[in-house]
Amino acid sequence: MKSQLIHEVAGQRTYAVILAADDEVMACLNRFAHEATLTAASFTAIGAFRRAELAYFDWDTKRYRPIPVDEQVEVAALIGDIATGPDGEPGIHIHVVLGKGDGSAVAGHLVRGDVRPTLEIILTESPKHLRKRHDPTSGLALIALGN
Repeated sequence: MKSQLIHEVAGQRTYAVILAADDEVMACLNRFAHEATLTAASFTAIGAFRRAELAYFDWDTKRYRPIPVDEQVEVAALIGDIATGPDGEPGIHIHVVLGKGDGSAVAGHLVRGDVRPTLEIILTESPKHLRKRHDPTSGLALIALGN
């Protein structure tokens, strides 16, 4: 993983974070969030994975159902955010659409993504701190505004 600050104005910083083959997305973004002391950010990315694990949140069971993707795929769309979790640590939440070789797509919550050959992330830090709180209805940690 390599990163570079590419723009900064009025407390808002934008970074290019470039992952290489065999980097794992969640581990790299967690490391970057800690190193850059991020408390609130959003990001998008494109690239490709050699394999991934996605998940679908099942409302009835309040659990994520795994969706394994055991093939080379294009990252057609990746969007996510970083906010401080209930434990005070940066929490990373990513949704992704992956394009398969036959033109079909699979989408969901990204649990793990093994990069091949690259993932190009543009991340913008917000000057306002965001915090996640436990939501008893869903059982998830969700961004809480104004408290």
